[in-house]
Amino acid sequence: MRQIILDTETTGLSPEDGHRIIEIGCVELVNRKLTDNRYHVYLNPDREIDAGAIEVHGISNEFLADKPRFEAVVEEFLGFVTDAELIIHNAPFDVGFLNHELSLCNHHCVIEECCAVIDTLILARKKHPGQRNSLDALCKRYGIDNSHRELHGALLDAEILADVYLAMTGGQISLLTDEQEISGKDDNGAVRKIAIDRPELKIIYCNSEENIEHQKYLEIIDRASAGKCLWMDKMEG
Repeated sequence: MRQIILDTETTGLSPEDGHRIIEIGCVELVNRKLTDNRYHVYLNPDREIDAGAIEVHGISNEFLADKPRFEAVVEEFLGFVTDAELIIHNAPFDVGFLNHELSLCNHHCVIEECCAVIDTLILARKKHPGQRNSLDALCKRYGIDNSHRELHGALLDAEILADVYLAMTGGQISLLTDEQEISGKDDNGAVRKIAIDRPELKIIYCNSEENIEHQKYLEIIDRASAGKCLWMDKMEG
């Protein structure tokens, strides 16, 4: 399965107000593993960047003056993402801007026709209802180092989001082998099946010292539960 983690930076908040994309950053996951395949480009928006936006990403009008326009890179960009699953945090924002850019250069498609789109903000809200689910908040929650993120940047944020996405959707799936096959989907994502020809799991037995410590711990539980420790019964059986 090929997935593309995508982020953009823009001149402002809304394409309906004439704002444009000025940076696109993408990293690739294949079978939930990061590859060295990246897509990154700065774009000349043919308009001024809002001061508030510059405070967020630090990209200046002067820096973008000699950069290509979206129509010059559109085929290269679509070639990179088409038929992949796009992973985006707050997807409507980025997808709205990308579709706006496609319409401005009279391109025949919209992003949703080229790719499936997964919104990690929606995933995070389902997994952590009532909590802050910004990218920074998720980094803190999952122990992902983002100390090098002084300003927003499309490629940097895509790299960080890749770590967040893998952590947030890991769990039992992370134990599966590369031969896993998708057998269907439910509300929580892909339901996977382990290949029947996978290597046998290695069994590591406890030594006598560990066994004694385990028995002591069960005795503590048994006393605290007034003799209702089920594991003691199993040990004695």
